[in-house]
Amino acid sequence: MSFRLEPVRFDDLPGWQDDDPKPVIDAMRRCHAHVSTVKPYRTGSLGVSVDDLLPAFSASSQHVDTPEDARAFFEQRFVPFRIAPESGSGFVTAFYEPEIEVRAEADETYRFPLYRRPRDLVDVDDANRPGGMDPYFAFGLSEEGRISEYPDRRAIEQGHLAGRGLEIAYAKSKVDVFFVHVQGAARLVFPDGKRCRVTYAAKTGHYFSPIGKLLIDRGKIDAATVSMMSIRSWLEAHPDEVDEVLWHNRSFIFFREAAVEDEQLGPIAAAKVSLEPGRSLAVDRLIHTFGVPFYIASDSLTRLDDGKPFQRLMLALDTGSAIVGPARGDIFTGSGYEAGERAGAVRNAADFYVFVPRAAAARYGHG
Repeated sequence: MSFRLEPVRFDDLPGWQDDDPKPVIDAMRRCHAHVSTVKPYRTGSLGVSVDDLLPAFSASSQHVDTPEDARAFFEQRFVPFRIAPESGSGFVTAFYEPEIEVRAEADETYRFPLYRRPRDLVDVDDANRPGGMDPYFAFGLSEEGRISEYPDRRAIEQGHLAGRGLEIAYAKSKVDVFFVHVQGAARLVFPDGKRCRVTYAAKTGHYFSPIGKLLIDRGKIDAATVSMMSIRSWLEAHPDEVDEVLWHNRSFIFFREAAVEDEQLGPIAAAKVSLEPGRSLAVDRLIHTFGVPFYIASDSLTRLDDGKPFQRLMLALDTGSAIVGPARGDIFTGSGYEAGERAGAVRNAADFYVFVPRAAAARYGHG
């Protein structure tokens, strides 16, 4: 997909003077700790590298008191560019971290498991991918020294992993488990009040097939009003059709357990740092580099800011198989039921502005 970067002034950003981007600086501080102690993020095709970001990352350790100081932090260190797609406009959706009640052992009610990664699931790349396997697959089944396509959602739900001791916990709703897969993380609540988190560990490798599109194509729900809530409502009203619809999405997610270290932050995502609610953006990582700030403005997205247009600085901290293109983003709204209510109906056109570090801005036509 081709696009242009158009340099703009900070005063051109809709609502910039009313934004308080202090939480973005906090998230940058966590990114700095990761790239300094673990490894740098992969540079996307746009070309903004961690080396370009390091001066701002380093400065994020400074204490910032006011929204004015926070805006000045970015104005001193970045140049905003509008991302102009070749056709159409930018587009945003939203995601959240579900919170579900679970049991450590299965019973008649709680019988739908969340699974750890199986031992026979291996990473696949150009070095070990067998001939004929779709290059999309990043995971496969290793069996007797051979790699093949891993069993899909239907096969797993029909018992492929039974008896291996991979179950983390059990939920009472297959639909709840499915949406944990879609979101890629969840907070689990046990009867004794214990809470833990599951986050993405791996997947079978199959393409993600949205069941909302399937239901629209079949005339089951209205494309104009489709949301997570309308999809859930349809599934609840048609229990005999749930398996067939969910199995349409062959992709299946495996999880790892993690502590809930800070109730105010979301799960650790693809950038290997905790998500900042309301300020974290999933982007196409083939194009964009984690840790890059984006300003998102959408006149039609009013459900996240009490009826006001969404105009907010975000940080690229995650990615997703449905997040494809230079001006495509997924907003993290937070954890729990209310965050899910906010996220579920976000499907809005939006303007995307990428903040390029000043030292690198000349490469993009500013200088």
